[in-house]
Amino acid sequence: MKSRFESIVQNGSLVFHQNLKITQFGKRGRIEEAIKIFNQMTHRNIVTYNSMISAYAKNGRINDARCLFDKMRFKNLVSWNTMIAGYLHNDKIEKASELFDNMPQRDLYSWALMITCYTSKGDLKKARDLFNLVPDKGNPVCWNAMIAGYAKNRRFEDARKLFDEMPVKDLVSWNSMLARYTQNGEMCGASTFFEKMAAKDVVSWNLMLDGFVEAGNLDLAWRFFQRIPNPNVVSWVTMLCGFARNGQISEARRLFDQMPYGNVVSWNAMIAAYVQNCQIDEAIRLFTVMPEKNAVSWTTMINGYVRVGKLDRAKELLDRMPYKNVGAQTAMVSGYIQNGRMDEASRIFNQIGTRDVVCWNTMIAGYAQWGRMDEASNLFKKMLQKNIVSWNTMIAGYAHMGQMDKALKIFEEMGKRNIVSWNSLISGFTQNRLYEDALKKFVLMGRDGKKPDQSTFGSGLCSCASLAALQVGEQLHQIIVKSGYVNDLFVGNALITMYAKCGRILSSQCVFNEIDRIDVISWNSLIAGYALNGYGKVAVKLFEDMVVKGVAPDQVTFVGVLSACSHAGLIDQGLKLFESMTKEYSIDPSAEHYACMVDLLGRAGRLEEAFQLVSKMKIEANAGIWGALLNASRIHRNLDLAMLAVEKLLEIEPHKTSNYVLLSNMRAEAGRWDDVERVRVIIKEGGAEQQPGFSWIEDKEQVCVFLSNDGSHPRTAEICHTLKTLTAQMMHA
Repeated sequence: MKSRFESIVQNGSLVFHQNLKITQFGKRGRIEEAIKIFNQMTHRNIVTYNSMISAYAKNGRINDARCLFDKMRFKNLVSWNTMIAGYLHNDKIEKASELFDNMPQRDLYSWALMITCYTSKGDLKKARDLFNLVPDKGNPVCWNAMIAGYAKNRRFEDARKLFDEMPVKDLVSWNSMLARYTQNGEMCGASTFFEKMAAKDVVSWNLMLDGFVEAGNLDLAWRFFQRIPNPNVVSWVTMLCGFARNGQISEARRLFDQMPYGNVVSWNAMIAAYVQNCQIDEAIRLFTVMPEKNAVSWTTMINGYVRVGKLDRAKELLDRMPYKNVGAQTAMVSGYIQNGRMDEASRIFNQIGTRDVVCWNTMIAGYAQWGRMDEASNLFKKMLQKNIVSWNTMIAGYAHMGQMDKALKIFEEMGKRNIVSWNSLISGFTQNRLYEDALKKFVLMGRDGKKPDQSTFGSGLCSCASLAALQVGEQLHQIIVKSGYVNDLFVGNALITMYAKCGRILSSQCVFNEIDRIDVISWNSLIAGYALNGYGKVAVKLFEDMVVKGVAPDQVTFVGVLSACSHAGLIDQGLKLFESMTKEYSIDPSAEHYACMVDLLGRAGRLEEAFQLVSKMKIEANAGIWGALLNASRIHRNLDLAMLAVEKLLEIEPHKTSNYVLLSNMRAEAGRWDDVERVRVIIKEGGAEQQPGFSWIEDKEQVCVFLSNDGSHPRTAEICHTLKTLTAQMMHA
């Protein structure tokens, strides 16, 4: 029989191993297996509870972690710190702060945790206030947390000042300051600081190595790697990833084969390198012979198959996976979404036991991407723990579907907003031609304390261009200069278009000249601008300059230059350019190109050639092509061709009123009055969509919109009186 002592030892050993398994399963995302072990345990100690709390928290089940914490009869300091760390991991700063305030006692780790909580959210004032309350200032732990917080938030002077004030510096202190340089690409400063360090460990060397790799300087990284006294697995993997990221797969594999020791991380890094470069066969060969696989290994391979479109192979691998992992399942869901296989994506999603926020957001974004907003909305409502990405996805989804009222409702309901939230809403208004609303939200964004970025400026300038709101556009230009985005290519191109559409083509040219590195979009914007403002010959000259400078024209370029030829009457040049588009640049003409050519020939009265061009097209004619032919036919009074064009337009756009009006006018000119009356009856009975005409003018930094037959404007009488006066003056001039 076993003695009582032997039983205690045996039970203690069993509990130790069970606790270790709970911790390991928690780290690997195998939360269900961790729960199973916890529930089967007949003997639990305080470490068991702490391990399970940590496992729950690391897998997004923070409420379960808190329930377990509250059930604990006896809690030690580690229990409190573990729960606070769990809140930090799940972005629950207020809950962490509340728990910290209720702690019966604290150690330096507790203080450092809360300082990290605040710095991670950018609340440096609260972090510093807490740091000032730390009772033991002789220990560097809290100093290091505060320095790291300053560095992370790019408050480098504050970080260095605090570092210099430290009474005792340890290696973590030196490495925290070194990381401030390396993580921000300041490798000259990092090298100087590194050489001055009183002591260095492998972490110091790895920080420098990672800095060189991130800066893209692989030659220096490799020379530095060779200097490391005792490189560890992190050193080898960092260098390996550097080679892989730059497409140097053979060098990465050579390094992998030379590693004196390897672990699952190094194997995963090499597999990821092959996947990143779409060498899936090599990746699967390595995956097959791995001595040990973890969740990352399986997920990386599933992602690899998804990346090259082999979804069936990815699904086979997922089914073979010995334990289900939310990361691997989410990768499979994402693959199905990318290929439009939404029902299969939904089926996998519904099979996932414990979904994290990334999993939820992936499925919601999938529904939004494919226009299934009702399903996206239902899923969004079921989501218990939403993050800002969830809200932004819904705003972007509704905006994409043109449902701006619902996008605005989501925006107003969300608590905290970031720059993406505002950009999603503003770009949504712009895309749906609600330009005034876009500009109003641009102003409100500034009042909310958010600084616009290139996306915001792009949407704002697009709205100004569409409204011809020059004054507002010029104000935006000033803000862009002050914000430091004047050299941003995306913003510069938007400025070129804005000034061109507002009639300030010389300002467009100035912006173009000031851009450091122009691209094809810059050229296209300027060419289209000159064409729009009637400078056809200049537009053609720009096209020639563009080709001479080695910039390859694209489809948009030819739309601009052919439009310029059309408006400038450059018939032969236009025909020559149209022919060169296919022969020299291998660009197949689109409907827009044909519309330009029909307009070009039509304006010159060469209607037969225009009609022949339309008849021989390899693509189906759209409204733009038939509209161009109709305009030319009306100008040159070819009623038969005009009647054909307008009838084709009615087939394509049966609800557009202007087409019926044109048909009525054409038949009136032909003396077919019975047909005229029938068309007018169709219009009156609502057979066609009747949209009132409108125009706008910018006055005193406001855009005033006027609708046809709308007497609701407060100054209608005054406007009409002024208009009559001007008309009378013109008639007597």
